[in-house]
Amino acid sequence: MQRIRESKGIFLALLFFVMLLLFSSCTRTLGYGVLFWSSEDPQIPSGTVLRVYIRSNINRVWVAGIPRELRAPENPMTRFEVPLSHMELVGSRRRAHERAAVFAPYALVYAETLQDGLPIRESPDNVSRRVYRLREGEVVKILHPVRGQAVIGAAGTPLPGEWFRVLTADGTAGYCFSYRLRLFEHTGGSLDMARHGQQDMEDPDLDSIFTRVWSPESYAVMVNTRRINLEEFAQRWHFDPGQDTGTARIRTGDVDLAFPFTQIRANGTRSWNFEGSTLQMSLRPDNALTVQFNEPGGIHRTLVFSALHSSVDNIIHQETVRREALFRNIYQHSAEFTSTNFGTLTLQEDGRFTWTGNMLLVPQVIPVSAMGSGTIDMGLSLSNAMAAHHTGAFTMLFDGIGGARIPVNFMYTLDPHGLRIEHAPQTSMDGLTVVRRASSPQVVNFFRVERPDANVFDFSSPFDTTDQWDMWDSSGLFDVFDFDLFDFDLTEDGVHGDFF
Repeated sequence: MQRIRESKGIFLALLFFVMLLLFSSCTRTLGYGVLFWSSEDPQIPSGTVLRVYIRSNINRVWVAGIPRELRAPENPMTRFEVPLSHMELVGSRRRAHERAAVFAPYALVYAETLQDGLPIRESPDNVSRRVYRLREGEVVKILHPVRGQAVIGAAGTPLPGEWFRVLTADGTAGYCFSYRLRLFEHTGGSLDMARHGQQDMEDPDLDSIFTRVWSPESYAVMVNTRRINLEEFAQRWHFDPGQDTGTARIRTGDVDLAFPFTQIRANGTRSWNFEGSTLQMSLRPDNALTVQFNEPGGIHRTLVFSALHSSVDNIIHQETVRREALFRNIYQHSAEFTSTNFGTLTLQEDGRFTWTGNMLLVPQVIPVSAMGSGTIDMGLSLSNAMAAHHTGAFTMLFDGIGGARIPVNFMYTLDPHGLRIEHAPQTSMDGLTVVRRASSPQVVNFFRVERPDANVFDFSSPFDTTDQWDMWDSSGLFDVFDFDLFDFDLTEDGVHGDFF
C-alpha cells in the first residue's frame, strides 16, 4: 500500500512538471519589438511596443501579443500576426521602450506619393540605385529623416525638401526625397492607400529610360564618326525625364525648357505622356528616344536623344587624351620648324606655339590682329578624301588683343624632312571637318630643326657591339649618314670609328 502511494505521488509530480513545461512553452516569448506599420485589425498604431512570441520564416510573420488596453471587448483574440518587415524585434522590454522613444517623433507619420514613378533609392543620393518605383497615390511609412545629397531641380537650384528612410507596404526599405511626398499623421482606422488605378504598373521600357542618360542625337553621331566637338560635349546637353523631381527638362543648343507634370502615363506601346504638360516621349526600336513638345509660342517640336555607351565625362577625357597624343606626335617630330619664306614655327610641349617671320601670310591667311603666339587645338578632322593626302588638321588659335583668340585652320602632313601645312578657309569646312581644299591653296613647307642634344654619339671611345650598335640602328642614323666618310675597325674590345 505504501508503495502504491509513493508511485502515485511520483506520477502526480511528473504530471505537474509536464503541465508546467507545456504552460511555459505556450507563454515563452522571443522578446519585445516595436511596430513600424500600424495594424488595422486589430487596430494598433505604429510605434507600439509588442510582446513577440513566434517568428515564422515560412509565413514571413511575427506572432505578437495584443496589449490589454488595445483589445476589443467583443473579440477574445489576444495575439495577431505582423509581417516581418513591419516590426523590429529589439530584445528586452526596457530596450524596446527605448527604441520606441527614438522612433516616437515619426511613429505616426506616413506619406502619400504625388508622382507616378517616384523612386526609392539605395542611399540618400539622387544617382544611387533605385530599389523601388512608387505609384502615384501610394503610401509609405516615414521612419526617420537622414542627411543626403541635395536634389537639383530643372532650374538648376536645389529643391526644397529632405531625405527620409521609408518603408513600403510590401516591406521594401530605402530612401526617398520629400519634394514629391505629402506627409500626414495616421492615428487610427484604415490607411487610405490612395492608389489611382490598380493595373500592374510594371513597365520595363519606362524603367530603362529612367536608368539611362539621354544626350542629343548629335552626340551619338560625333561618337560614331569619332569626330568629337569638345565645346558641345562640355555643355552636357540632355533630356531629363524628371522622375525624381516631377519636372522634365530639355537642354540643347537652342532649347532650354522645363515641363512640370503630375504623372507619366503610357499612351501606347513604348510611348508616354507627361500629364499636365505638352511633353510626350517614344522609345524607338533602335533605342533612340523621340521627344515631342510645344514651345511657348505654340510651335510643335520633335527632338531625338540617344543613350551613349559611355558617360559624357569619359568621352571628354578620351577625346582630350587623343588630341594630346596627336600634338605629341608633331612635337616629337621636332619642336622647331623653319621655312625660307614663312619664318620659324616653334612648339612647346604644353601645346603653345610661336611663329615669327610669317608676314607673307598676312592678311590673306593670318589676320592683322593676330600676334605671333598662341595654342594649337587638335580638334579638327579630315574627310576621307582629304585624309588620303594629309596626316591631319588643327586650328592655330593666335593670341589677340584683350585675351581674344583668333582661329586659323590648317591641314598638315608630316614627312621625314619636316612639316607641311595648308590653309583650310571656312569654305573648306563642314563643321569641324575639312572636306575640300581651297580654290587657291596656300601651302607652307617647313623643314624640321634637329634638337641640339638629338642623336649625339661619342666616337672617341669603343662601344658595345650589341647595345650601342642597336641604338644607332634604331635611331635611323644609318639611313641618313654617308658611311663612305667613316672608317670602322672591329677589335676585341668593340668597334672604333673615325671621320675621314
